[in-house]
Amino acid sequence: MQPRGTRGGPSRGAGRGGGRGRGAPREGPTLVGRGPSAGQGTLQSGSTPLIAAHVRATGVKRPGFGTAGTRTRVIVNALEMVVPDDTMFYHYDVCESTPDKTFPPRLNVQLIKALQHDIAPQVFTPAGAYDGKKNLFMPHRLNLGAGDSRVFDVTLPANGSPHDRPPPVYRVKISFAAEINATVLLRSIQGNQSQDEQVLTALTALNVIIRADPIMNHPFNTRSFYPINGERRGVGHGFELVRGYFQSVRPAIGKMLVNVDISTGLFFKPGPLFEVAFDFFNMPGNRRDPSMFSARGGFDARKRHSLQRFLTGVRVSVAPSNRIIVVSRLSDVGADSFRFSLREGGGQITVADHFRRQENRPLRYPSVFCVMNSKGSAIPFEKCTVLLGQIARKQIPPELTKEMVNFSRKRPEERMQNIRQGIQLLSYGQSEYVRSFGLAVNSGAFLETDARVIDPPRLKYGQGSKQPTILPQAGSWNMLDKKFINPIRIDRWVIVVFESPRTVNEAKVRDMIKGYLEACNLVGVVVAERDPVIHYANGQGNIANELKAAGKACVDKNRAGGPDLMVVILPDQAADIYRAVKHFGDCVMGVATQCLRSGNCRKANNQYWMNVCLKTNPKLGGVNVVPDSQSAPLLVDPNNPTIVMGADVMHPAPGSSSPSFTAVVGNVDTNVSKYIATSNVQESRVEIIQDLGSMVKTILTNYRDYRERAEKVARNSSAPKRLIFFRDGVSEGQFTQVRDQEIQILRDVCAELKIKVDITFIVVGKRHHYRFIPPQGMRVDKSGNMPAGTVVDRGITHPIEFDFYLLSHGGLIGTSRPSHYNVLYDDNNFTVDGLQSLCYTLCCVYARATRTVSIPAPVYYADIVCARAKNHFDPLGNVDMSDTATQISGSAGGGMDLNSYKAAYKQVTGSMARRMYFMAD
Repeated sequence: MQPRGTRGGPSRGAGRGGGRGRGAPREGPTLVGRGPSAGQGTLQSGSTPLIAAHVRATGVKRPGFGTAGTRTRVIVNALEMVVPDDTMFYHYDVCESTPDKTFPPRLNVQLIKALQHDIAPQVFTPAGAYDGKKNLFMPHRLNLGAGDSRVFDVTLPANGSPHDRPPPVYRVKISFAAEINATVLLRSIQGNQSQDEQVLTALTALNVIIRADPIMNHPFNTRSFYPINGERRGVGHGFELVRGYFQSVRPAIGKMLVNVDISTGLFFKPGPLFEVAFDFFNMPGNRRDPSMFSARGGFDARKRHSLQRFLTGVRVSVAPSNRIIVVSRLSDVGADSFRFSLREGGGQITVADHFRRQENRPLRYPSVFCVMNSKGSAIPFEKCTVLLGQIARKQIPPELTKEMVNFSRKRPEERMQNIRQGIQLLSYGQSEYVRSFGLAVNSGAFLETDARVIDPPRLKYGQGSKQPTILPQAGSWNMLDKKFINPIRIDRWVIVVFESPRTVNEAKVRDMIKGYLEACNLVGVVVAERDPVIHYANGQGNIANELKAAGKACVDKNRAGGPDLMVVILPDQAADIYRAVKHFGDCVMGVATQCLRSGNCRKANNQYWMNVCLKTNPKLGGVNVVPDSQSAPLLVDPNNPTIVMGADVMHPAPGSSSPSFTAVVGNVDTNVSKYIATSNVQESRVEIIQDLGSMVKTILTNYRDYRERAEKVARNSSAPKRLIFFRDGVSEGQFTQVRDQEIQILRDVCAELKIKVDITFIVVGKRHHYRFIPPQGMRVDKSGNMPAGTVVDRGITHPIEFDFYLLSHGGLIGTSRPSHYNVLYDDNNFTVDGLQSLCYTLCCVYARATRTVSIPAPVYYADIVCARAKNHFDPLGNVDMSDTATQISGSAGGGMDLNSYKAAYKQVTGSMARRMYFMAD
């Protein structure tokens, strides 16, 4: 049986059949071409354990290892695991007797712990490893009687239930599912067996086993646990950050590894409920009056709804019994007005009077609202304490993002030291679960493996540059004496100031104009209008009308068309104005807008204005820099024109019914540097891009039109010959689904447009926990990280699939995170070195920076387009953007009406649809 939370099903793809030729038939999906299945594992370069011919891969089989670059070594935060080949995993399904009700993992763990150690130890000794959901793995076959299934009655200690009620009885059904020998896993890492259902189940078992001990004793989520007494920091908004540890068993070539890392969890702040509520509203100490949480204290419906949303699902203990309840909502009235019926004698009583009688003393704050559980019981605030160790399974408030980053940031050597502390806490050798399965983890030393540092591409700047071709050094360069490759001309522009003249006076605005004009001149941008309109606007009014007024002033002054560019100066905290400006510029008028914070403008220097130019030039249709064709022949080859696309899906916050946002970005020029974007909304939390066909068709059509119009290429030569598709945000469990559906969509669109193109499909991942640390004695920069261009395709990579890790950016602060590239399909027959170099090149041409970035530029752009998709909704329309959970105002129950979202979602209009409008700010 396939365990929950894993990818399973039949193996996909045929074995590799003799070299890297095309045309091998493929089993399973009806994709034509070499793709993941052709060839026999014959090596292109380097050496690798032989992958058996019959072994199938989810993506492309590993063709070999790269050899380009300078050889080096890296230390990786991974430990080797020993799995005896006679190890057996007995898989059991766990099911509660109330299938219509889902218990939280924390409660599930308590139930199975009580079942194994207290209720039926004679059945379960030695104890099995449980994942908190549906999977229980035993080191021995259980005697469950007829049908290999049995129902157990489990009770937990009472938590102070009123009226001396007996604790509830939970009926837990244990059923045999499968028996797996670890030999299948060992054969897989040697390249002799496909990663079929048995292999994936065995891998799941190992992960459950190493997690079993910590989740019994600490708060946990999917792969991390958080020691109660660990490092923590209060950050306001009712939250605190807690240091935790991540661990995951992963297959590598010829071995099993345990990847261990530090992680950061967002927790509800523990303590008296009043104090937590004060913290949620960031109330200073001298203004913390509990009476504020009442109608007479000015606590209106909006504030109550906000606090209720925060507290829903939070566990609190109730004094004096210390029983535990889960907050469901807040009452509409205070404790002195909330009435309920008495069980004995009839009649009604207020909550305040009930607690006065029960405890023989009145409440201190009877007018304050109550918290209520799902059964309707109302408890006064002053009786409640938020329990320690509750993970907040919510989206991180934007205000806390910086705090989260700062708390998580550790230099490489400090990070590894923290990880070692976590390994000591994990104590794999003392875990009863690890021992009972006969496993061993080498906790003595981290894995050290081979790596290479590959060369960056040469980058080409424009005519008039003193050094037109440059080579990035340590992942960066500067714009000194360089001109854009294609600087744009600005005929008319305006300055719109959403600050008062007292804060930003006209003299200061003139200084800003001077600074921007000087920077434009340095990079080759021609600005015809030297004295633009300056319009002071009301940030509390209609933003669109203010911008229209500035545009009209520009028309009246120049007696010509509207502005090419609107530079908008905002207060430092002005998210609503920013959103309205972007909606107006991108989706209403089709004019480029550049937003600047007033605080940054007032202290701006030449470097600042150069950075502004890096953003405004692409927004207006220009190109900043391109890869040199001789340095990047796989990308820039007029005889083999290439289109590169990046795609991403952004899902809503946990608990939200908002839609998901999708984006596809692609180049339209031969130099692979000028991009356009398409975006849309779709059904919530669906990973497949539902409108991928139409989005790709738009980009391919624009690609051909641009090459014919701007590059003067004949119609019969304007189509691309290679399509490289980078997909972001896909978990490993979704690789098969995305590969089978999205690649076929690409092929269908190309066939519809009569374009014969070879496709390469690559998933780019950042949500992994491998980190690279320089070996002792290696010379590194001041950040302590491995240099930009570090590639690892051995040691930690998949035993069958074609994948590699590329650290493409130079270190600044903290520990750099490499990107993980998984090649799911490749009709282009790229060599390992060629594909790694191509990916690195695309990390060097991100338009708004003079540094290499962590992922290829089109993927980065797609991520930005998704993140700013909320700007496509009219700020004065019926989509509520005030909360992180977007919803249609007035929709039934606040639920999602996809058609309403689609109708409200406005596409980018006018010339901006053919430009890089997404180059924020």
